[in-house]
This record gives sequence, C-alpha cells and structure tokens, in this order.
Amino acid sequence: MPRPAIARAPGKLMIAGEYAVLTPGCAAIIATVDRFVTVTASACANDIHDLEIDSDLLERCVALRQRGPHLKRVDGCDEDPEGGSTAPLASVAQTIRSLAAELGLPPIRARLTVRSTLHEGGIKIGLGSSGAVTAAAVQALTEFAGLPLRAEVRLRLGLLASLTVNPAPSGGDVAASTWQGWIRYSSPDRDALLGLLQRRGVLATLCAPWAGLSVRALPGPTAVSVQTGWTGMPASTGDRVGRLQSHPWWKSPHHQAFCHSSTRVVDDMCRALHDSNPARLIDAVARAHTHLAELDAESGLGILTPELSVLCRTAYAAGGAAKVSGAGGGDCGIAVLPAATDPRALHEQWQSQGIIPLSLDTAPAQGTQAPPDAGPLLTAPLRHSPDAPQRRKNP
Repeated sequence: MPRPAIARAPGKLMIAGEYAVLTPGCAAIIATVDRFVTVTASACANDIHDLEIDSDLLERCVALRQRGPHLKRVDGCDEDPEGGSTAPLASVAQTIRSLAAELGLPPIRARLTVRSTLHEGGIKIGLGSSGAVTAAAVQALTEFAGLPLRAEVRLRLGLLASLTVNPAPSGGDVAASTWQGWIRYSSPDRDALLGLLQRRGVLATLCAPWAGLSVRALPGPTAVSVQTGWTGMPASTGDRVGRLQSHPWWKSPHHQAFCHSSTRVVDDMCRALHDSNPARLIDAVARAHTHLAELDAESGLGILTPELSVLCRTAYAAGGAAKVSGAGGGDCGIAVLPAATDPRALHEQWQSQGIIPLSLDTAPAQGTQAPPDAGPLLTAPLRHSPDAPQRRKNP
C-alpha cells in the first residue's frame, strides 16, 4: 500500500488584470498569501469506493465511485449549480485517473483529506480556495499514485481539471497556487483545450501547445505595504464571469479596449515591481481600480459594492491606492500604501464600516517559483520530463 502524500498550496490575491485575464493571452498579476489548503492523499477507508473526500468544510465524508466516464457520489446527491465543494476534487481525481488509464497504469483510488485556512467561520473570503484545493490535490494525488510530476505539468493537470468543471474562469488561481509568490499569468484558450481533451484525452492535451498560456515570476513589492480588507460578504466569481460573457459588452469594441488598457496597467505594474518603484506601483493600482469601475458602469455587474467603494476611498485618503481583488461583488479588496504609512488608522476606518482587515503576507518565502518565462518549458512536458511516468507496453 502506498504511503500517504501531503501537499500544501496557498491562497491568492488578484493584484491586477481581473476580467481581462479571461481572454486567452491577456495577463494578470497574482500574489499568493500565507493562508493554505492542505490535502492528504491516502488509501480509501472502504474498498468499494474509488474516491473519498474528507473536508473540514463538509458535514461528513463524501464517497464516490466510477460510473462510466465520471466519479459519482454514492449517496446519490447532486452537486449544486456552482459545482459544490466536492466538484474540484472529484474533477482532479477523474483527470488523474484518466491519465493513469492512458498510461496503462491501474486505477487510482484514494481518500483526500482537506484542511483549509482560506475561510472565516466556514465562509470563503475570496482567496482562491478552489484553485488552492485543486493545486494541492493534484500534487498530493499524483505523488500518492507514484506519478511525481514537474510543477508545469501539475499546472496543466490542474487547469484541465478546473475547466471540466467550468471553462469560463481564467485558471489564474490554480497557476498562483502551483507556482507561489508573485506571478504574471496569461490564460490559455480554455474552450479549445476542452475540445481537445474531449477528442484526444488527457495525455495528448497535456503535451499539445497551449496557446496563450504564460507564467512569469515577479519580484515582490518593496517600500510599500499591501493591506487586505474583507467585506464579510462572499461573492461568486463564476456567476459574474458568466453574466459578463453573456453580456453584449463581451467581445465588443469596449471589451477589446478594456483588455488593451488592462494589459498596459499590468505591464506598468511589472516594471514597477522590477524597478522597485513604489510610486509607479501605487499609480498602477489606482488605474486598475479606474478600469474596473468603468467596466462595472458599462456592464452593471455590481463589481464595486458600497463596502468595497469605502475600502478604496479610505486608502486614497491615506495616501495609497486600492481596488477590488478578484471578481468583486463582495469578498476582498486590497490597498497599497507607502511603507512609511502606518496602516492601523486605515484598519480602524475599515472596521468602523464593517470591513475586516486580514493579516496576510502576500509573498511566502517558500515553494516552487515560476521560471522567468515558463512558456517554452510547457511543450510536451511529459515526454521531456525525467520524472514523468512511461507508458506501459502491452505484453
């Protein structure tokens, strides 16, 4: 029996590029935080189960069995429209089971135990918990199954698992939780990947070119502090993404202009980080906020709630800049302040308006770091990796 495998992945904050990064090839800046999801892969407690999920966010353990091409809950319960808290884990397990079958390996059966610090009182707070769960589960389950893989291959597996649940989100949370630190991420064409996956399977899709995908490591900021405020209101990223993509704004000239403007902000922010230029960084955050506010006015998505608007205004009054972090409508906002500014006064203002300051470090000094440009390394990764499993020959 294989030994249990444990993996830990951090949550994230979107620093810039929200909504633009949904378009393949467009970029966002994402930073991981020092709150984590830990996933342990071990043997199933019951031999008849193919997957068992024991999560501190579930009332009880959930068991699944293979039913045709999908893992289905043995209790017959259907997931909710958002996919439910078990959907990301079930999709990871199914994707890895499919890869194992294509490699001629026996079926992978496992119990996944999940413990998360990305919630407050059981409520998600907008730190990318689904992406962190996906990244940690991919690493734990592949190691448990004897399939140690490079980070770039695990990223692709995680993205494939995510897009089978919902191809609309960018996958930036999975990328950040896989690489850690500060990254510049641009998204692949998820619809094209989903079609390729359905036609040719997991292995061929992993080894195909992924147009648009890029992950680049960035230095963390200097001479500033990044403050995070939680509105106390959970928000649905999938809901707002779906509404935007069904809105006439999507793929209109306004959409194209938004992507161009967002890309300029992301590029300026990258230069500010590389040059350790705090004034330029704060200016880029302010421009990112302006672009999101304009998108909100054009689309009516409700990105800026009253609480998030207060969060931003108070940060400007303190000499910094602030914006929504993520899809908005609740969850978190971030403020970037000059290092000489004591954030306690800002925190007091937030608290007086019902906004909860979160104690977060945005750049954990551990974990796998992205190379300066990961794109070339992501071509035929299984074939080129010395750690990759080999397809078994038929006797």
